[in-house]
Amino acid sequence: MSAVGVVMLVHTALERAAQVVRHWTASGCPVVLHVDRNVGKQAFTRFKDALADDPLVRFSARHRCEWGTWGIVAASQSASEVMLAEFPQVRHVYLASGSCLPLRPVQELIDYLAARPRTDFIESATTADVPWIVGGLSHERFTLRFPFSWKKHRYLFDRYVDLQRKLRFMRRIPPGLVPHMGSQWWCLTRHTLSAILEDPERPVYDTFFRKVWIPDESYFQTLVRQYSCNIESRSLTLSKFDFQGKPHIFYDDHLQLLRRSDCFVARKIWPHAERLYQAFLTDPAGAMKRTEPNPGKIDRIFAKAVERRTRGRPGLYMQSRFPDQGSENGITSSPYSVFQGFTELFDDFEGWLARTTGARVHGHIFAPQGAAFSEGQSLINGCLNSHAKIRDYNPESFLTSLIWNTRGERQCFQFGPGDNQAVNWLMARDANVQISVISGAWAVPLFKSNCNFSELRQKAAKLQQTEAEQLQILRSQWTKARVRIWSMAEFVEAPMEPLQTIIDEIGPLAARHLSEAPKMTNLEGFGQFLQNLKNQGMHPYLMGDFPVEKSPVSLSKPQRKPYLVR
Repeated sequence: MSAVGVVMLVHTALERAAQVVRHWTASGCPVVLHVDRNVGKQAFTRFKDALADDPLVRFSARHRCEWGTWGIVAASQSASEVMLAEFPQVRHVYLASGSCLPLRPVQELIDYLAARPRTDFIESATTADVPWIVGGLSHERFTLRFPFSWKKHRYLFDRYVDLQRKLRFMRRIPPGLVPHMGSQWWCLTRHTLSAILEDPERPVYDTFFRKVWIPDESYFQTLVRQYSCNIESRSLTLSKFDFQGKPHIFYDDHLQLLRRSDCFVARKIWPHAERLYQAFLTDPAGAMKRTEPNPGKIDRIFAKAVERRTRGRPGLYMQSRFPDQGSENGITSSPYSVFQGFTELFDDFEGWLARTTGARVHGHIFAPQGAAFSEGQSLINGCLNSHAKIRDYNPESFLTSLIWNTRGERQCFQFGPGDNQAVNWLMARDANVQISVISGAWAVPLFKSNCNFSELRQKAAKLQQTEAEQLQILRSQWTKARVRIWSMAEFVEAPMEPLQTIIDEIGPLAARHLSEAPKMTNLEGFGQFLQNLKNQGMHPYLMGDFPVEKSPVSLSKPQRKPYLVR
C-alpha cells in the first residue's frame, strides 16, 4: 500500500470521479471520498456501488457543501479522519476534488513525497501578503460575521457587511492564531494533519472558523502554522483563477499547456474533456517526464489571458468585454484623420488628399443620406454598410469598427455640422485621431446654392450653432485628440502651411514638401453673402473677419516653393 492517501471531495460528474479514483487506487493510493449531501440519494448509491469492489476506497460522513461556507472544511475534516483511522500506513494526505486530474504517473508523486517525509505542502500566507483577494474582504473575513450566503443572498450579504463596518463590530480571534490564507488544495503529513484534528482546542477553532468567510482557504492554512515543522508554502495542484476569482476550466485544447506545467495534479477539468482524460489517465510510459512541478511556465499565458479578458485589444469591442466609458484599452485601434470644411473649400479635395498621402479618403461618412465611402463603395471591410439607418443604430461602434476593420491602412474622412454629431465626444477623447477644422466653411455650399435667402438664413443659423457646440467639445479639458482649428478667413489667407502640417502627420508618403496644391473653390462674392446674412439678423462669426468687397484669391498653383518655419 502507498504511503500517500487521497481525500477527494465530490459533488458532480460522479462518473469522471470514479474513473480518477480507479487511477489513484491502481497505484496503491487509498482514497476516501466525501460526496456532497446535495447529491441525490440515488446518484450517490450508484456511485458507491460502482466502487464497492475496490478495497482501497472508503466513504466519509456527508456534509452540505456550499461555496464560501464551513461545509467544505467539515467535509475535509471527516474524510481526513477516516483516512488516518483506516489506513495507518499513509504518511501524506493529498486533498483533491472530483474535478482534479493527475497529470503525471502517481508513482512519481509517491516518490516525490517519500523524499520529503516531513514536508507539508500548503499555500499559507498572511492576509497582508495575499495579492489574489477579490471582493475587498481580507482581514475582515476573520473579524465580521457572515450569516448570509454570498451567492444566494448577495444583497443581504453586502448590507450586513456595511452595517457591521458602521457599528465597528469585530469578532475576537482566538489567542495565538495568526490568520493565514491560501489555496484549499493541500498535501499534509500525517503528523501535522492528526495534530490539527486532535488538538484539544479544536472546538474553539472550529467555532471561530464556522463564521469566517470562505474558511476552506484559511482553516488549515492558519492551523498548520501551529504544528508544522517544515512548510512549503505552495500547492502541488495546478489551479488558476481569473480576475473575478473564478477558477479557470481546462478543456481538450489545453492539453499541451497542462503538459508544460509539469504539475502532479490539475483542476478544474471539464468533465467532457475526453482527450485530457485519455492522455493523462494512462500508463507511465505515455505520461509526462520526471521533473520539478513548475506552474510558472504557464503563468505568462494565464496573465496574457487575464489581460485580454479585462483590457482587450485596443479599439476592439466585444459583447463579452464591452467596457464602460473611460475604461477602454484605446478607443480605436489605429491613427486616422478627420477633415472638417476642406471638401467644401477645395475642389476634389478627397482625390488630391488620396494622391498626396496614399491614404484611403472617404467623404462624409456620417452624412444624413448615408456613409460616403471612398470610390462610391456601399460596403467596405467587415461588411460595414453605407445605409444611414444601419450606421445610426450605433454611430460610435460604426466608427470604431471602421478603424478596426481597416488596420494597416490610414483612414481619412470628412465631417461637418450637417452630419450625425453622436461621435463628437468619442473622437474628442480618442488619442488616435487628428482633427483639422476650418470653422465656418459649411457656409460655402449655402453660398453656392439657389435656395431662398430666408431658408439659407435658417440653415446657416442651425449649422453655426451645431458647429459652435462641436468646437466647444474639441476645446474641452477632456479632449485627447490632436485638434487644429482655423477660421475660414485665417485659412484662406495662407492655406499652404496648414496643409503641409496636416499631411506631414499622416504618413511617409506625405513627408515631403507639397508639389501640388488643391484648387480652392471660387469665393468671389462670399464676403457679401456673409454681410447679407448679417443684414438679415444672423451673425456668422465662425468664419472670422471676411472682407466684403475683396474676395480671397484662389490658389490653384503655389506662387513659390512652400516652406515651414519650425
